[in-house]
Amino acid sequence: MLWREAIGRSGSFLAAKGIEDGEAGAEILAARLLRCGRGELAARLDAEVPRRFVDAMRRGVMRLASGEPVQYVIGEWDFRRLTLKCDRRALIPRPETEELVTRVLAWMETRENPFVVDVGTGTGAIILSIACEYGGDAALLGTDVSEDAVALAAENARFTGLEDRVRFAVMDGLDDFDEPGMIDAIVSNPPYIESGAIAALDRRVRDFEPRLALDGGAMGLDFYDRYLADALNLLKPNGAVFFEIGDGQGEAVADLMKAYGFTGIRIEQDFAGHDRYASATIV
Repeated sequence: MLWREAIGRSGSFLAAKGIEDGEAGAEILAARLLRCGRGELAARLDAEVPRRFVDAMRRGVMRLASGEPVQYVIGEWDFRRLTLKCDRRALIPRPETEELVTRVLAWMETRENPFVVDVGTGTGAIILSIACEYGGDAALLGTDVSEDAVALAAENARFTGLEDRVRFAVMDGLDDFDEPGMIDAIVSNPPYIESGAIAALDRRVRDFEPRLALDGGAMGLDFYDRYLADALNLLKPNGAVFFEIGDGQGEAVADLMKAYGFTGIRIEQDFAGHDRYASATIV
């Protein structure tokens, strides 16, 4: 069997199983096996597939057919400049979150030796990217209530060679901080899906990604409310918060920020024109 046939048949099988972007998933599997980028596949389509790869491809396709996200099947995913280990212990890093990192990095250039905390770190994508790209000295901490997620983030720190630049801790939100005015910036991509909307999510999200990282309460705002309240005590003067938010949540998050006394509130859109980023400072 040629790679062209293997990918084509796999894509058709996945489409018949109701898997969106089935051919793209098949291409990603093939590229993973060949240790190349998807863009390099074209040069290999007419090569014969080794028997061991036929079996591996079949196993991967069956996992995709069950609804499992391709990121979990191949076990890693790219985020900004990093390739991160990715499995069911944490939410899959998404392209929209890359722009959240851009905003934090720009703000960090205005501070000296900032202490930045990434709450709900998951794979560690946000704080590890900051560690990778920030040119100055900084204290960087990623926290998560899930021990499994923190273990994965620590693995990614070692995997990317950034273990000396970032610390990770199991923590429920910001509860373990007891010294006021010690943090320069809090960044988070918190759970923001309304509890009642979870059942209607794409099954690849609903059935495989951790609900703990998805469910934001009845209105999807529980964690913004909680973290903003904690930030009042923990942030240094002119400290900042940076959040990823759900589409349509901009006004509600801005109102919360105003209610807690934050200033310089910004609600910004992603490339698709949806509310996606909220930031503010505290005097």
